[in-house]
Amino acid sequence: MPDVNSSLMLRVNVPATTGTFGKVVAAIGEAGGRVGAADIVRSSSTDVTRDYHVYVRDTAHGEAVAAAVSALAGVTVESATSNVLTAHEGGAIGMKTRAPIATRDDLSMAYTPGVARVCMAIHHDFEQAWDYTIKANSVMVVSDGSDVLGLGDIGAEASLPACEAKSLFLRNLAGIDAFPLPVDARDPEVIVETVALCSSVFAGVHLSDIAAPRCFEIRDALDARLDVPVFHDDRQGTAVAVLAGLINALSVVGKSIGDVTVAVMGQDTPAGAGTVELLTTAGVGVISDTPDGADALVRFDGPVTSACLDALGAHPIVFNLNGTSIEALDRAAVYASSFPSAPNQMNSTIAFPGIWKGALAVRATTINDEMLLAAADAIAALCRDDDGNVSADLVVPSLISENVVRDVAEAVRRAAEATGVARVGTTV
Repeated sequence: MPDVNSSLMLRVNVPATTGTFGKVVAAIGEAGGRVGAADIVRSSSTDVTRDYHVYVRDTAHGEAVAAAVSALAGVTVESATSNVLTAHEGGAIGMKTRAPIATRDDLSMAYTPGVARVCMAIHHDFEQAWDYTIKANSVMVVSDGSDVLGLGDIGAEASLPACEAKSLFLRNLAGIDAFPLPVDARDPEVIVETVALCSSVFAGVHLSDIAAPRCFEIRDALDARLDVPVFHDDRQGTAVAVLAGLINALSVVGKSIGDVTVAVMGQDTPAGAGTVELLTTAGVGVISDTPDGADALVRFDGPVTSACLDALGAHPIVFNLNGTSIEALDRAAVYASSFPSAPNQMNSTIAFPGIWKGALAVRATTINDEMLLAAADAIAALCRDDDGNVSADLVVPSLISENVVRDVAEAVRRAAEATGVARVGTTV
């Protein structure tokens, strides 16, 4: 089906005669595209140029639609531009200053000679960097580009847009200054050393899109070496979202977390390994790697198949987090996927902005299991009505749902303080 993520803008010039608009729209439709809007760019007595917003399935389909329009007599396709690429033009993030520079005094305070006082204050006591620099509210987003968004190993440079997207979420959803740092290396020791040498600028390190198994080694080595949190969103963030969804899904089917069997397929993936770790900590009864007789299935290594569904127990919970399945949607008592086209879109973005906001509010030294469990409970609670009931179509909230970041941050803050990893006490 046509997809907004593959939409394009066709700029088309046609003769200024009756019926040409309809011919272009018809050609797009016959080629399988769908027109969302059409705007006049310029017109004269002889010709008209319009921008057509067209929904297509993928790049090849877009090229076919453009070719079909070009084949019309007297019609010229001036350009065919991906709307996604246009949306990312210039990058997804930028820098905004806080100190004004409008007068000579502003300049003197922001830079020389005034800044020397700040430098020396930090020289004598580095803790003052938390108060007088960007450090307290900043996160480094790190990837080596080896496992990007299901695309596989596309390289550090190509991972930059994905790192920018995570930075964008942190800024817009949680008010955190995040900066992308793709590292062009494959040796875990080199990546650890690179990140560690840059870490004094940041209050936390956010790892993303790094292939297993080195992602585990990198995260654990950095966590042991640094005195700021190191968070792997594929491993820990996804696990929090899954646990939150599972808590609510079990409520829908009337089962207890300590009495169920949860099948996790793809346990060698970062998300799969992290999910097994967190579900174990949460007290799930049995965790299996096959769906045979399981009450719930969480699959990371491919789409859920008919065979998987047949093997599950009655009233199954299915979290189909690598692919999509209409059959699973129809047969599951509760269904979730990583796509927005079905109920219960589930991924790490539900969790990590609030987790970081809570951790940074107390200048946490790490993000521990207690903080992750608290985040999952807070996310789950957002889906309950006044009577504590949960709908099968809302076991996890929307990624941009009101109060998600606020409630998760508060729960994480309290857990950090309770477990002794908070440097300061505050509210978020």
